[in-house]
Amino acid sequence: MFDNRDSIDFAHTDIRKLFNSLFFPTLLGMLFNMAFIFTDGIFIGHGIGGHGLAAINLIGPIMMLINGLGMMLGVGASVVAAIHLSHNNIKAARINVTQAFITGISISVAMGIICYLFPSPIIRLLGADGGLYPYAREYYLWFMPTCLLNMITSIGLFVIRLDGSPQYAMLSNIIPAIINGILDYLFIFPIPWGLMGASLATDLGGLVGAGMVVYYVFFKAKTLKIYRLKYTLTSLRLMVRNVGYMVKLGLSALLGEVAVSVMMLTGNIVFINYLGDDGVAAYSVACYLFPLVYMVYNAVAQSAQPIISFNHGSGNSQRVRRTLGFSLSIAALLGLVVSAIFILFSPQVVSCFLDSSAPAYLLASEGLPYYAIGFVFMAVNICIIGYLQSIERAGAAATFTILRGIVFLISSFVLLPNLLGTKGLWLAIPAAEVATCTCIFVFLWAFQKKSLSKSNNLALSHT
Repeated sequence: MFDNRDSIDFAHTDIRKLFNSLFFPTLLGMLFNMAFIFTDGIFIGHGIGGHGLAAINLIGPIMMLINGLGMMLGVGASVVAAIHLSHNNIKAARINVTQAFITGISISVAMGIICYLFPSPIIRLLGADGGLYPYAREYYLWFMPTCLLNMITSIGLFVIRLDGSPQYAMLSNIIPAIINGILDYLFIFPIPWGLMGASLATDLGGLVGAGMVVYYVFFKAKTLKIYRLKYTLTSLRLMVRNVGYMVKLGLSALLGEVAVSVMMLTGNIVFINYLGDDGVAAYSVACYLFPLVYMVYNAVAQSAQPIISFNHGSGNSQRVRRTLGFSLSIAALLGLVVSAIFILFSPQVVSCFLDSSAPAYLLASEGLPYYAIGFVFMAVNICIIGYLQSIERAGAAATFTILRGIVFLISSFVLLPNLLGTKGLWLAIPAAEVATCTCIFVFLWAFQKKSLSKSNNLALSHT
């Protein structure tokens, strides 16, 4: 067995104990990671105003896309490496991890070049025009270095957790978040650099996080060290094949982030059409909160992923089922708690971002309780999609992600405002989550029924 066994034994440790050893550091790290966004929102909302929040919300889809690409490669590499480790094939696991990093860095550098070559068309395509354009451009130009940094960090956190160091992964989120929070305050209030200062704070925090990941995979890793690759024609063909499979497995993670971008972009367009600039500012509060909620549920899915992938690779279906059941229970409980907080304390939550005198404050306070209805269903959806990724059911995971984040979401944004008015704007996302959850459980019921039928037929054939 590989040398992480003394710290985390995916094959034999009690599921509850194993899950908790991964979940609490992952959750805490993600919560601090969300402080990047949450702190930006608080300081920008009070130091710059609603136009600053709206401008960042318009640029947000780019960040979601970059995070999605990093998560796609991170999930894919983690699933493949976990399966290799379950067969004690350490070299193959190291090669796959290294290939994921090389691919991710190449993609982010290419995206950064394109974004800097064509800033104005991209900013206007995202919906920033008129009075919001100068704000959006200022933030855009200074935050783009975060592209490369976030790609490295996104991939690295999956690798570090699988390597048996969830606490180091947690610190790789916490330390950059603290740095970002301190610099946010300095660069917006004592040093009035506005949106440039907010984005520069994010860049510097991200630099520290990426540096911690690079240090780990080169000098501290127990098993999943960076491997020196060959660059012969055969090796490059094998790399393309390996990366292709990682992309296939992790595609739903990318689609999940694309779905968040679609949610932000579609919501921005619909809200601005119905409620104007104040509507976008109100919706931006929900968009700041959404990643916080999304990452809490992702912490559940990502904590279960290495356990499920490892035991799936070794053929231990009982441990796979127990991990799924336990993670679903945790996800549903968290969904109920988060929904209750946002429904009962909506004005207090909104006041973190907007002054009570701002026109957008009332819109956000009235809309947030409707928006929070879908959080329980979102928790279950993310957990099951993560499970499907972990057992190499990439097609099903991608299908449900597309339904959840694109098909049902856009349909809800088009239909519900016409039927319910302003309430329909806020209920569009919950409606998409409910519809997806229904489809998932129909699929799981049919899948279980089919599996039982095959088992019965196989038993009869042996009698």
